[in-house]
Amino acid sequence: MFRLVLHYGIHFLVPIAIGLIFFKEKWKWAIFILLAGICIDLDHLFADPIFAPNRCSIGYHPLHTYWAIAVYIALLFFRKTRIFGLALVIHIVADAVDCYLLLQSK
Repeated sequence: MFRLVLHYGIHFLVPIAIGLIFFKEKWKWAIFILLAGICIDLDHLFADPIFAPNRCSIGYHPLHTYWAIAVYIALLFFRKTRIFGLALVIHIVADAVDCYLLLQSK
């Protein structure tokens, strides 16, 4: 249960907190973009089964590969793409924490 709460807490509460704290003037827009980072989970549709609770998505799904993660990090270095990179990196951090907790439970 802890793993589930932490994983989805990072996916949803962290973007909201970042939007409220760091984007005071455009907080609604920022939160929308940051929460939209969850869209990279659409790559789960290509997996069989689509949802496997004990599968680590890092390195498994196409938008969760190390090459994709490198692109997400690179987006942080450009002002116009920074918020999109932040959204995607937050998503990857949530999934990485989930993977770590999954390995710890085995």
